[in-house]
Amino acid sequence: MGRIICAGLGPGDPDLISVRADRAVRAARHVAYFRKPGRPGQARRIVAGMLAADAVEYPMEYPVTTEIPFDHPDYNDALAGFYDLWAARLAQLAQTEDVVVLCEGDPFLYGSFMHLQVRLAGLAEVEVIPGIPGMVGCWNAVGQPMTWGDDVLTVLMGTLPEADLIRHMQGSDALVVMKTGRNLPKLRRALAASGRLADAWLIERGTMPGQRIQALREVADDDCPYFAILLVHGHGRRPMARVAE
Repeated sequence: MGRIICAGLGPGDPDLISVRADRAVRAARHVAYFRKPGRPGQARRIVAGMLAADAVEYPMEYPVTTEIPFDHPDYNDALAGFYDLWAARLAQLAQTEDVVVLCEGDPFLYGSFMHLQVRLAGLAEVEVIPGIPGMVGCWNAVGQPMTWGDDVLTVLMGTLPEADLIRHMQGSDALVVMKTGRNLPKLRRALAASGRLADAWLIERGTMPGQRIQALREVADDDCPYFAILLVHGHGRRPMARVAE
């Protein structure tokens, strides 16, 4: 019996891959990874030059990404069928071989592999190698502490309704907002309504070539890729010297 090994690759910089994931990737003879049709795939880019010459690759191409609203029944049906198909394929292959599945960031933090993992239960042995989440790479790229003391950190999806975004933003000290892209105008309004716009940063391709870090107020609404991340840093409790009265 083989195994399905999901290797968390971290935020994008190959130097931030763990030793354990590096070892699994270099030893792999069967490698699967997600990608958009016509694209090489970000996870595959991260391991460029690391795969064995005889490794067999299995690009798992999403049938849909942003072409259909995520709450449309066709979106759910297309992705459900896609994950069903690849879970079955990988389970079949793992009957005799180890298969390494590449995953950006950490597989269990909004990673696509989660949808395979729940389908593989009882079909194959699965091992997951943790990775540094992309948001961690982004806030380190900014070079400011993300949370202090008792700060509450909230991770939001830009696809949420505007009222929900405002509610969460008002109740948190530090913010991470994922899935920006076409949602940026809505996110800008929500940040302004919650009094957080002046402190917001946009990080594109964090830790990767072409990294861009800008204050959100300097970015146009149409100048934002889907997978850029918004950050608002906390400013909470910390030990400070007392000022003599």
